[in-house]
Amino acid sequence: MISALTGQLKRVETDRAYVACGPMVYELMVPAADMAALEAAVGAELTFHTIFYIEGDAGGGGLEPRLIGFLQVADKRFFEKFITVKGIGPKKALRAFAFSSGEIAAAIENRDVRFLIQLPAIGKRMADQIVAELAGKVQSFVGVNVSSGGRVASRGGRHSVEEEDAISALMALGERREAAVSLLERAKSVEPTPSGAQALIREMLRLRSSRG
Repeated sequence: MISALTGQLKRVETDRAYVACGPMVYELMVPAADMAALEAAVGAELTFHTIFYIEGDAGGGGLEPRLIGFLQVADKRFFEKFITVKGIGPKKALRAFAFSSGEIAAAIENRDVRFLIQLPAIGKRMADQIVAELAGKVQSFVGVNVSSGGRVASRGGRHSVEEEDAISALMALGERREAAVSLLERAKSVEPTPSGAQALIREMLRLRSSRG
């Protein structure tokens, strides 16, 4: 069983990340909610918390091994809960994770079916099923790894939406918020100042790799 991988992120595609560990490069399926952080982190050393599963039908001879990778262990644990819902397998669940696990968990606990049907591959009937099976069971995940994504206002107006996105991306990569904010302030002090979330994330990652 492969429970985690640490290596250099070589590249990312639509729903996959390629991670070099020694002489081997692993292909990981990743949730859409992590893509912004991953795109800015190409070349960095990251740890992915993984789930291994077999896709396909044994009777049809089309079995394929798959590895799913999460930047936060809490996201992996929530995913494992999510796929216990009848009718949701790993592939459908992965498509549904367009928002952070904390946001999805909050919607489940609030029985917010309108939010859940915004998730890819989740219709009204499936949203009702998710609430029926998981409400009351995912409180510990509420608020975990919540990204701004333009949906959460910056705290006290201190940071712009782009800056909050950069902070959230670093938190998704394992930084505490306080450390991410510190990296943001350092990134903003460089000359010229990086503009846009992606440029800020790249500079914050550069500063993180050089700190010691």
